[in-house]
Amino acid sequence: MSRHLRVLSTGGTIASTGEGDGATPKVTGQELIEAVPTIKQHAEITVEQVVQRPSFEMDFEAIIAVAKRAKAAILDGADGVVVTHGTDTMGESAYLLDRVVDVEKPIVFTGSQRRPDEVSPDGPANLVTAIKTAANDQFGTAGGVYIAFDETIHAAETVSKVHTSKLGTFQSPDSGPVASETREGFRFHREPGGQQAIFEPIVPDADVRIIPSAAGVSRAPIDEAVDAGVDGIVLDGTGLGNATGDLGNAAVDAINAGVPVVVTSRCLGGETRAVYGGNGGGETLHQHGVRFAGALSAQKARIELALALSQLDAPLTHFASN
Repeated sequence: MSRHLRVLSTGGTIASTGEGDGATPKVTGQELIEAVPTIKQHAEITVEQVVQRPSFEMDFEAIIAVAKRAKAAILDGADGVVVTHGTDTMGESAYLLDRVVDVEKPIVFTGSQRRPDEVSPDGPANLVTAIKTAANDQFGTAGGVYIAFDETIHAAETVSKVHTSKLGTFQSPDSGPVASETREGFRFHREPGGQQAIFEPIVPDADVRIIPSAAGVSRAPIDEAVDAGVDGIVLDGTGLGNATGDLGNAAVDAINAGVPVVVTSRCLGGETRAVYGGNGGGETLHQHGVRFAGALSAQKARIELALALSQLDAPLTHFASN
């Protein structure tokens, strides 16, 4: 039985050319599909152009537009959705959709590290992998949001971009990929499936700022954020979720001023834990009400906190109190 898929195009390197003053997205989603005739062997395709921009210019409004179009496509009968997207913020967009699109069909993001006008562009192969993923029976039954790239399929919750230019840029440091594409088909490493979508697909209006810790960082970044009226702070800490003493003191003051603080780790793998004492230690932060983001990156924790703060009574399910 032929699968019916919707491709939502947003721009990115996969749609860019190098003409003029720097690479910019100029290739439409329809042109991307037409450039790879073998795609028609795997599914019936319809295409929508949602936006046309590099992913470093994606914002919450554009990502929510993609989420709404993805949900509408599936409610209209599509068996799955493929989103072509730039790699810079692909992980963030995929994560946001995983939290707001409550449909039981797969949504698969893909893109490229090389433009169509470069030698050996990877976009066509990645696009075919994404189409195969969205049309696959096992992914179709499980649903969820994924990134299909360089013959691997990663879950939106766990995946990160880890290299600026290599083709295998997406990795899931702790869990590994959900599946790999082989000549014989998909080889599954674990059961596919997404998170529970618990937020409404509305544009978050909460101002959440990411503040990184590093050797010798003063309290000024947090103080400035609180003075500017931010709604929440993600403190991107070191190791298990620690910060400088000055940042720790400022985080406590922010909590006391009514600004929620969530701590993440700049490490690619592992989870945050309240272990160390001292003014910036995780256990001290925990005792003063700072929450921990587990294995979420700072970028994904920012999305989670912005969604929660923007919706009345939304739960902070991803943020442990210890």
